[in-house]
Amino acid sequence: MVIGLIGESCTGKTTLAKKIQASVGAEIYSGKDYLRLAKNENSAKELFMQKLEAAATGQNIIYVIAEKDDLSLLPEKAFRILVTADIDKIKERFAARMNGKLPAPVAAMLEKKHGGFDQEAHDMHIHNGIPDASYILQALKRI
Repeated sequence: MVIGLIGESCTGKTTLAKKIQASVGAEIYSGKDYLRLAKNENSAKELFMQKLEAAATGQNIIYVIAEKDDLSLLPEKAFRILVTADIDKIKERFAARMNGKLPAPVAAMLEKKHGGFDQEAHDMHIHNGIPDASYILQALKRI
């Protein structure tokens, strides 16, 4: 199964990916991690897409996506989870990544991108960690 965790930075996608991984034994790819599969980008992208297609019949892969361009790599049959958070929570988490300080230009960039994934097709929506991982894991078992 391919599970796509999609959303802005600092919404909890990676934390959720690790919880799902611990339960279902999935391999996690984030962003452009697939580039390690080959020496050039086009070959790596092709290999990754083949890997995702093959995963539909066996291996579990979680693909964490924070850039809209990467959505095109998800196979149609992927289970898509939209992960969102309030802008204040995103800023707080982003500031923590930057040693507690969130520069004004970064805050403005986060505000501009906020809500950018909200209209994307998804099978489940997690907002500020609700519903929690146990609910998500139960839903995945039914698929």
